[in-house]
Amino acid sequence: MHVPDGFLNAPVSVATGAVAAVAVAGCLRGARTELAERTAPLAGLVSAFVFAVQMLNFPVAAGTSGHLLGGALAAILVGPYTGVLCLAVVLLMQALLFADGGLTALGTNITLMGVVTVVVAYVVFRGLLRVLPRGPGAVGVATFAAAFLSVPASAIAFTGLYAIGGTADVSLGRVLAAMTGVHLLIGIGEAAITTATVGAVLAVRPDLVYAARDVSRPRLEIRGAPAAEPNAEPAAGPAATPGGRRPLRPLWVGGLVTTLVCATFVSFYASAEPDGLERVATDEGIAEEAREHDLADSPLADYGVENVDNERLSIALAGTAGVAVTLAVGSGLFLAARRRTAPDRDETERV
Repeated sequence: MHVPDGFLNAPVSVATGAVAAVAVAGCLRGARTELAERTAPLAGLVSAFVFAVQMLNFPVAAGTSGHLLGGALAAILVGPYTGVLCLAVVLLMQALLFADGGLTALGTNITLMGVVTVVVAYVVFRGLLRVLPRGPGAVGVATFAAAFLSVPASAIAFTGLYAIGGTADVSLGRVLAAMTGVHLLIGIGEAAITTATVGAVLAVRPDLVYAARDVSRPRLEIRGAPAAEPNAEPAAGPAATPGGRRPLRPLWVGGLVTTLVCATFVSFYASAEPDGLERVATDEGIAEEAREHDLADSPLADYGVENVDNERLSIALAGTAGVAVTLAVGSGLFLAARRRTAPDRDETERV
């Protein structure tokens, strides 16, 4: 659902750019409460995983495909503030390196695919956990619903922006119906991928699923002693290190291997059909307004490596490069955000 340059006029593009900038700045501050020493690397991995899985377009209808947006996945695993930053990193790398999503539309894409999906998914997820019977099944149901609803919400938001500043004279009713319909189908794929991924992490490290921390890691209350904090590290056990912390490396390595397999191997089999936005834009006459990407001549444009004739190798190399750069930028950002809080935390502990 990457919006290209030319779909929206300059005032709306500037406005969404401002919204995205304010959102990212606010999330940089808010992420300080979500990121800890051992979760910052996980957040970087989430960014890389979302990048890789977004390469895997899946068919949803005749002549139409969809791909993961990733807002729900990021929000549930690492928190809403960090989740927005994860999507911002992914979209920035895609626009600059792969000519995917317009440069003037970058703020629009961050707003739609980052802010809207994360906010909707997190609100739905946490709201459902409050009303569903407590248990592991509740997390799965809440995850599926949150991921599913986040996709049409983003599509509806795009239609709203197009109603304000669309560059083509089209029937907004038809655009809304088409965008909502196709993205409801894409939402099913989004929900399935997100639920499977969150379930896999819950199975091995439930303490690392941020949005379900009070469900997967219940508080222990002992008479005469304060209750354990929801974000406290688990006590020492057979799988824990001598310091009482369970190692993050096995999960991180396993996640990285899965990410690379998706980007280098599975991506070759992705559907070549246009995604939901592209299909609607073509059918409704919006696609004619798209401008060529300013970086269309990039060596990695369209997720292939320039001058590499073997298609399979070209996609694999581009995917590897994208995962590596996204992981590096994301991890660096989250580690820097965490380190900025370290002096304050240490000072608080001294007091």
